[in-house]
Parts: sequence; C-alpha cells; structure tokens
Amino acid sequence: MSVPKHGQAAFGEAVKVALFSLYSSKLRSFLTLLGIILATATLIAVMGVIHGMDVYIAQQVSDMGASGFRIRRIGILGQVEPKRLMELLKKNPEITREEYDFLREKARFASEIGMETGRNVPIRYGDDNLKDVSLQGYTPNMAAISNIQTDAGRFFLDGENNRRAAVVVIGNDIREKFFTGVDPIGKTIAIGGVPFTVVGASKKLGSVFGQSRDNFVWIPIETYFKIYSSRKGIGLNATALDPSFMNSAQDELRMLLRAKRHLRPGEEDNFGIFGSDSLVAIWDQLTGVIAATAIAIVSIFMVVGGVVIMNIMLAVVTERTHEIGIRKSVGARNADIMSQFLVESSVLSAVGGLVGVMLAWTAAIIVRMTTPVPMELPVSSIFLGVGISAAVGLFFGVFPARQAAKLDPIEALRAEK
Repeated sequence: MSVPKHGQAAFGEAVKVALFSLYSSKLRSFLTLLGIILATATLIAVMGVIHGMDVYIAQQVSDMGASGFRIRRIGILGQVEPKRLMELLKKNPEITREEYDFLREKARFASEIGMETGRNVPIRYGDDNLKDVSLQGYTPNMAAISNIQTDAGRFFLDGENNRRAAVVVIGNDIREKFFTGVDPIGKTIAIGGVPFTVVGASKKLGSVFGQSRDNFVWIPIETYFKIYSSRKGIGLNATALDPSFMNSAQDELRMLLRAKRHLRPGEEDNFGIFGSDSLVAIWDQLTGVIAATAIAIVSIFMVVGGVVIMNIMLAVVTERTHEIGIRKSVGARNADIMSQFLVESSVLSAVGGLVGVMLAWTAAIIVRMTTPVPMELPVSSIFLGVGISAAVGLFFGVFPARQAAKLDPIEALRAEK
C-alpha cells in the first residue's frame, strides 16, 4: 500500500481504505455499525413523527390565523389537569347566546366574533345514508374567522342565517359519498330528517390519525337553534384587529366576559381563552418529552456503537502495525497516521448513519401507506443523521488513532505482517 500524500490525496486514500474495509468484511462491518444504524434510524424516525405532527399543528393553527383565538367553556385539555376536568365541568357554566351578543356589542379590539355549536347526526340523500356525521351550526362570519374555503358554491349568508334558511355546506366525505361526478350545488339532502339545500362544498381537509376532517355538514346557527333548540356546547371564535392587537383583544374579551358573569377580582375565570400560541406551546411541551426520551435512547445506542467502533479500530491498528512502521520509516508523520485512522473511523460511522437514515425513510414510507400517523421526514434529517454518526466515529476513533501514531517505527517493522 502506498504512503498517503498530504491534504486531499491523503483524505481520499483514507476514505478508500475505510470503504474497502467495509466491503471486504461485510458481516463484521454490519455488526460493528449495528449500534450506529439503530441509533440513527431511531433518531430520524422520531424526527419524522414530530415533523409530521408539526405540519398538522401548523394546519390547525392556520385555521385560527395569526390574529385568531377561541373562547370555550373549558380551556385546552392539555392545559387542564385531568383530575380538575370534572371539577371545571361542574363549575364552569355554558357559554350563552346572550354573552355572544354582549361581547359583539362591547368589544373594540376584536374585528370579528363568531359563534358555533354542534352534534353528530345521520344524513341521507336518496337511498344512501351516512351515520354520525358532524353537524356544525356556524354564524356566517365563521368563514372569514376560520379561513373556510369552498371548492364549489359558497358559504351561507347573513340573510340566510337571519331567516333560518335550510341551506348547508358539505364536507368532502359527503360529496364523495352522495355526489361523485355530480355537481352537488342545488341538491337536497336530509339532515336528521330535515331537508336542506346544498349551497357549497368545502375544500378537502384530509385526515389525521385515521380520523377524517371532511365528515361534516355546516348550517346557519340560527337554523340549528330552530331545529334543535339546544344552547349547549356553544363556542366563540374571534379575530383581533391585527396580530399586534392579539393580547389586547384577548384581555378585553376576558374582562368583558368576567364582568358579564359578575366574577369578583381575584376570582378564577370560569371559561377558557386560547390562541394559536397556546396550541403551539402545548405541542412544544409534548414534543420536548418525546425528544428527550428519544435522545436518551439514541445516546445509549450511539455510545454502544462508538465503543464497538473503537474496539474494531484498535484491532485494525494491531493488524496494520507493520504497515504503520513502513509508513513512518519513509517519512509519514504522527499527524498523518493519526488523521488517516480518524478519517477511517468517521467514514465507517457515517456509512452506518447513512444506512440508518435509509432505514428510517423506508419505515416512513411504509408508515404513511399503512397507518394514519402523519410521519414526514425533512431533508435536513439526512445531513443530521450522517453528521452525528460521523462525529461519533471521530470521537471514538481518537484513542485508536493516537495508539497508531505513537507506535515506534522500528518496533512496528518487527511486527509480523
């Protein structure tokens, strides 16, 4: 084997030696890199799940917009301790229509305040039926508040809400079930036995964790109240004048609702207000726990893999002792010997990382095809997986490389080939 030159030539030769070593001893190489492969695959898989859910959360937040927030009987469940849930259900009164009218009249920092409520109902078109369809009663301004977009037709109007018209906007699941290849606008469907005219069809929203987001029908909220008379389950959605007024709008509506409910100073809110920042904060807490657990597992795998690589490189130093003596005798410096073994250990580990990335990407494809988990891998995960693996190889390769560099050339030449 020729003496490596300095610079790029030396680096290139070290890479060739490492790859040749991998190829010539496939089983040993696989066992050597198993820890690195498992660690990298685990890391990238967890990143894929978190990234996929990040996309989903971003979609949920985008429904609210940068200026949007919600008022509910109880805040986000992630912010409420489970043991307090029953207590809050008993303590917090339902949001009422009168409170909605009061807030709309008094609010100054909110550009829009909408109202919604709902239940599950059966619907029918001709001889076709669907059970447990989500029926939502909306005020017409919910189209602007929640960024609702129709794929056909339109959203219902203020006049239709005021006169309690029997008009409906359908989700994509209903459209595909009842109106495949047919324009649904103007058709009549029965919702809970009551005929409604279709005026719009929503754009497809997709599904998350196997739960469709398109299995719904929307009707004017006054129509909903006329049919069901129930005022339970009302929620309010609002938008601030612009994002800079977000906190002011939330504080204003909080104070107005507290005043309407005659809550004393220092008394706890008996309702919940939350915006997109709250959803993001809860998700960040959850992903923080997932990431911490993944890092612990990956760290164990990486240390095990690094120790195995170090032992293998020590064996390689022993095998090449005579070769190291020859190189030193013709002028190779300690730094040259050390750099070659560091490059070899890094390349070995990086190859393991690349295999781990490929394994994780294959798993992600299978998961997306066979399960409802929204797993998506960012391109940066490739560089992260390979980079971390190479760094582990570099770190655990220092000791074998120093052992090789410290060999006495005369003693090394006496070693058997």
